[in-house]
Amino acid sequence: MISKEDAELLKQLSAEEGLKFISSKISEGVVFSTSLGQEDQVITDMIFKNHLPVKVFTLDTGRLFYEHYELLSQNNSRYKTKTEVYFPESSDVEKYVNEKGINAFYHSIENRKECCFIRKVKPLNRALENAKVWITGLRSEQSENRENMPVIEWDEDRKLFKYNPLIHWNYQNVLDYLKENKVQELSLHKKGFISVGCQPCTRAIEEGENPRAGRWWWESSQKECGLHSH
Repeated sequence: MISKEDAELLKQLSAEEGLKFISSKISEGVVFSTSLGQEDQVITDMIFKNHLPVKVFTLDTGRLFYEHYELLSQNNSRYKTKTEVYFPESSDVEKYVNEKGINAFYHSIENRKECCFIRKVKPLNRALENAKVWITGLRSEQSENRENMPVIEWDEDRKLFKYNPLIHWNYQNVLDYLKENKVQELSLHKKGFISVGCQPCTRAIEEGENPRAGRWWWESSQKECGLHSH
């Protein structure tokens, strides 16, 4: 489906050119997961303004900031489309909260990862069923875990290709695109929230801190939730 030659070509293409190439080569089964962050707003703009046949979806964990919903509504209005929303299974959430507590993720890394699995990983897996290519907004400078990620790779666990068109972009590239194309973004970014996840698990960062420092700030870990651990 994606040959070695295709993979080499994607390394040479710009993000927008790569998205066009992928969606023209594979007419069905190309999906994009957006968390509504700055990188994802860049890709959302590229997909919708070019009318690419890509399914765009987001995960509603039930613990998001109000600003996420505001931006989702603005996106749907601007691009005259609808981003699909996936939710966690209510029975999973109920069991976790009733057994461990509403904010149990503060108490241990295991609890936090279980919460992420219930609210993010399981809904993501449902959203990726039958997908052939999963587009992400990952950038290599975001965390150590992402430094060596290629532009496109085979995800053996999910049996699909994972395409990271912005993997070699720096943060200034993202800001420049947003400004030049007048792309709307979360108002939280202007308040020091760079990497934005669930409300109780995200804080603003200080100048000079790693963008991921505001995620799960109370623990020392790889700052990942399990969506992009491979």
